[in-house]
Amino acid sequence: MEATRALSDADWRAHRPAVFGAAYRILGSVAEAEDVTQDVWLRAAEADLAQVRDLRAWLVTVAARTSYNVLQSARVRREAYVGPWLPEPLPTGPDAAAQVLVDESVGTAMLVLMERLTPAERVAFVLHDVFDFPFARVADVLGTTPAAARKLASRARARVRADGRRPDASRAETERVLRAFKAAAEAGDMAGLVALLHPDAVYVGDGGGRATAARRPVRGAETIALLAVRSVRIARPDAVRLVEVNGEPALATYRDGRPVWLDTVEVADGRLTAIRRLANPDKLGPVAALGHI
Repeated sequence: MEATRALSDADWRAHRPAVFGAAYRILGSVAEAEDVTQDVWLRAAEADLAQVRDLRAWLVTVAARTSYNVLQSARVRREAYVGPWLPEPLPTGPDAAAQVLVDESVGTAMLVLMERLTPAERVAFVLHDVFDFPFARVADVLGTTPAAARKLASRARARVRADGRRPDASRAETERVLRAFKAAAEAGDMAGLVALLHPDAVYVGDGGGRATAARRPVRGAETIALLAVRSVRIARPDAVRLVEVNGEPALATYRDGRPVWLDTVEVADGRLTAIRRLANPDKLGPVAALGHI
């Protein structure tokens, strides 16, 4: 009689961050990634794992295949999304509820870039470039050949690199600029805000039709500074906190104890080059209980 092997609690605790991390990178949604993670756990709990040599790879493969199916069905919804789409923020600081593997691929800027990929390109990129899966296993997830999987990953990599992102600032520099931006916006200091913004800075707002936000990207230091001052005067928040999401410092704005918006940014040479403001309340749940860094 052949021996059987069940999923142990220790094995699941060890590999859950990779399972959730793969799902989140593919989907860009905490809620959807949590659903996928739960599905993977249920499937693994019911499976005989005696013949599984690499449990982490098996679990991540199941997560990727499930996420791929979810992403394909979600594509229609996202194409009909009102205004720009930003990923649901993932708390990664000391107040985070769960551990997750954090690197550049989980950053907000990278997730925005990956949103431009096809579902197959995104899965191939995440599995090969982030999780170092061989193309044979990537092909198995996508239902294609290893050669086709290689092309998908190569095309995704080229599209991501073609964006021409500026070098990332250090964490300390980003925090310094965010604190200065917060102080200037609260004080209505237009000159101070303009000085903090790159002349070609871009502002992207995601209200999803559920909150007030610019339907198109806003460009230029003076225009963005005016928008920042006006939004504070209209919202009249009672707290603005420096938090950590997606492995990066960010500003979370609260009113009556509830998050109103979340600002993630890019900084180069001491100035803000991009501000991404997430105001869709359906996506702000993860930052509701975050405190100061």
